[in-house]
Order: sequence, then structure tokens, then C-alpha cells
Amino acid sequence: MTEKLVRADGAEIATEAFGDPAHPPVLLIMGAMASMLWWPEAFCRRLAERGRHVIRYDNRDTGLSTGYPPGEPPYGFDDMADDAIRVLDGHGLGRAHVVGMSLGGMIAQFAALARPDRVASLTAISTSPVGTDTSHLPKTTAAYMEHAATGESVDWTDRSQVIDFMLRDVRAIAGTAHPHDAAAARRLIETDHDRARSFVSATNHFMLKGGDRWQGRLGELRPPLLVIHGTADPIFPVEHGAALAAAVPGARLVRIEGGGHELHPDDWETIVTAIAGHTAAA
Repeated sequence: MTEKLVRADGAEIATEAFGDPAHPPVLLIMGAMASMLWWPEAFCRRLAERGRHVIRYDNRDTGLSTGYPPGEPPYGFDDMADDAIRVLDGHGLGRAHVVGMSLGGMIAQFAALARPDRVASLTAISTSPVGTDTSHLPKTTAAYMEHAATGESVDWTDRSQVIDFMLRDVRAIAGTAHPHDAAAARRLIETDHDRARSFVSATNHFMLKGGDRWQGRLGELRPPLLVIHGTADPIFPVEHGAALAAAVPGARLVRIEGGGHELHPDDWETIVTAIAGHTAAA
């Protein structure tokens, strides 16, 4: 693993790379409030073993990247899409296969629309189509919304309160097909919290705006698209993944039966195999 700090547009973006730099590059973009650690190292290494040069990074306001005062994010979706391209620049890469999950999947869509010359292929996991009316699609489940509402009473500067909430959150987004490993979740959450410059700053991700210029233009997306989506996702029900695949000509949808809004280790082989195949074809 190689660590690198990319400086661009006044921000510092922490990155880590796995595998042989001579292999085709794959850039991983994680979702809201989640640092690069939510792409587990073992997952990254498994993808690297398939002959890919894997790069993960901390979005702004997560991990070791630049953070901002809570409630005052001086950036939006367009800036985060630009950050993905800046990470490629920082690693000396002209193009890469881009994989985004949840909010990261939206950022990846914006990046692919804005800079198709830099995105060799796109894989969108557990996300929703951007620039599209999704009001007719199933909403986030009532159970998850009830849980999320409890986040308003959390003191995000209190480590124990944050970790307890995040543990409940990870359980709430889990799928139905595999056992939930609470001990592993706690280790990841504690590590992520204690590593961050300012964990509370990650709440800025829920205030992001931008991407308006792509309204109604998702069909213009040019890089080959693979959509991976769990059928038991409580945040973006699988119909969101199906709608994304249907909006882009030639896109393919892989359903993870019983999968939640997560990268469960028991699904890694399916996910890695799909990404490896998609990037090879592209």
C-alpha cells in the first residue's frame, strides 16, 4: 500500500494505492460521512489481485483530507467530482475506471458526465440516478428514516455518542442475506472516528448542492456503466439502481440478492468479479 497526499484547489486529499501501478487503474469513491476505510483494505487487495491498480481516497470532510466547520461546506457536488479528477492528476493518471458507492456513486456519475475523457468505465454501487426525477421510485424505508431522525439528538463531538449511533446505523443499513458482524463494525467505526481530523465535519455531506447543469442529461453518460445494487437496500431501494441502468444505453445491472446498503464481505467475490469483468471489457 502506498500513501499519497494530493493537493488541489486549496484542499488536501488523502489517498492510498494498492497493487501494481502498471495495471489498469481503478478509483474508488465512498459515500456520505465515510472515509476511504469503508472500502476495506482486504477488499482493495482482492481487486488488486485481479490485475488492477486500486486507489481509494478520503472525500473532503472525512479521514485525513481537508475538513471545514460543520454547517459551512464551501464546496458542492461539482467540486467533489473535480476532486476525483484531481486524485487522478495527483497519481499521474490520464484515465481510470471509476467505482462509486452511495453518495460516491453520485459523485462518480457527475465526474463521468463532466469528464468522460478521464473515466474509462463507471461502476455505481448502491446509489441513485443523478439529474433525474426519482419521486416515483420507492423511498428510503420508514424504519431507516426513524433511525436517522435520532441523529439529530447526537452530540457529534462526543465520541461515545457518535460511535453508538454509527453502530446502530451500520446495523440499520445491513442486508438480509448474511449475518451482521457487530464486532467488526465497531472496530471499523472506532478506527474511522479516531483517525479523522474532525469527524463532526463529515455531517457537511448532507448539505451538498450542485450538479444542476446535468439535470435531464444522464442519458449522455458515455463511459460504459455497471450498476451493482442490493435487493434489500433500505436507503436506495433496488429500483433506484434499475432506473440508473435503464437511463444509460448499454448499462448492465447486477443485483445482490438480500444485499443492503453495504459492502458485506460475503458479497465481495460477486462485486469484485463484476468490477474486474466490467473494467476488462471497457
